[in-house]
Amino acid sequence: MRHTKTSYKLISLALCLAMLLPLAGCGESKQEQAEIFAMDTYMTLTAYGKNATAGLNAAKSVITSMDSMLDPELETSTTYAINHAEGASVVVPGQVARMLSTAQTVYKQSGGALDLTIYPLIKRWGFVDGKYYVPTDEEISSDLAKRCFDKLTLTSFPSSGTYMVQMPSGGELSFASVAKGCASDNAIEAMRQAGVESGIISLGGNVQTLGLKPDGSKWTVAIQDPNNTSSYVGVINVGETAVITSGSYQRNFTAPDGTVYQHIIDPKTGRPADSDLTSVSIITHGAMGGQGTCADAYSTALYVMGEAGAVDFWRSHSTVFDMVLITEDGRVLYTPGLADCFNEREGSGYVYQPLAA
Repeated sequence: MRHTKTSYKLISLALCLAMLLPLAGCGESKQEQAEIFAMDTYMTLTAYGKNATAGLNAAKSVITSMDSMLDPELETSTTYAINHAEGASVVVPGQVARMLSTAQTVYKQSGGALDLTIYPLIKRWGFVDGKYYVPTDEEISSDLAKRCFDKLTLTSFPSSGTYMVQMPSGGELSFASVAKGCASDNAIEAMRQAGVESGIISLGGNVQTLGLKPDGSKWTVAIQDPNNTSSYVGVINVGETAVITSGSYQRNFTAPDGTVYQHIIDPKTGRPADSDLTSVSIITHGAMGGQGTCADAYSTALYVMGEAGAVDFWRSHSTVFDMVLITEDGRVLYTPGLADCFNEREGSGYVYQPLAA
């Protein structure tokens, strides 16, 4: 087993969660890059080869379309239609159906640690409009009563290729915990369909790769240090995969009494998750379809579950993903599948611990 310490010199960290180290040895392969702002996140898309421009244009179009489709406050969006259907069925696109199906699976697997119908609570705490507020117990109880993800139904009609969603009246959902993962899935596929064979995208904290670097080597993705966001705790060498992180440091506010509240809501309590983790990074296995969506869902659920719950969950799903956990007490835990590709940062101050299978 190889586990080395490195002292990589980074030029810049990617937007929130992970960073791409500079590419080396890319030869004469054409590189094109685009930056856009969507889903409240700055995104960087990079493609290589003669079809790079077409691939980037296709990827940007996909992301922009999904942004409009999923915004719960936009009256023309699919999400808005579901939330205001008053219990009636709504026809939804395939992307929405796939996100819901993945989220429903993780909801069941995690015992409800991921629940898309906590949007009333997300709004109540001010994480939608930035008007931060600490709700009363009564307000939290009222919003908890609106959860209904276990009652939401998704129906597929294979003959016509259409999907219908029905949610109980009064419920409201948000795709925030899976949207960027699905967007990266679709953006990578759009680049592939455009003829791109090598590319990498960073949608905030979601990094997803297409193929290998143009020179045939692996990509290098860094995991951000939640206690020093200008630095990193280690780097992972990967092929085609998704590396997606959720953490308490990404968005929070400080109440008048000095209490810091972070944005990941525990669906069971209606309050910011009281987790002993500061960061959860999910690394999917292989070039499987929907890997970004799955990784996005898992990263949120495992953060809510905390260290013990996350480790137990991984042991039951170790064939699906690997992970890096950063704990409140300064440890970096990584799974055995990363032993030969995860390199810790020398002098980080963290204690690095490989997890047993």
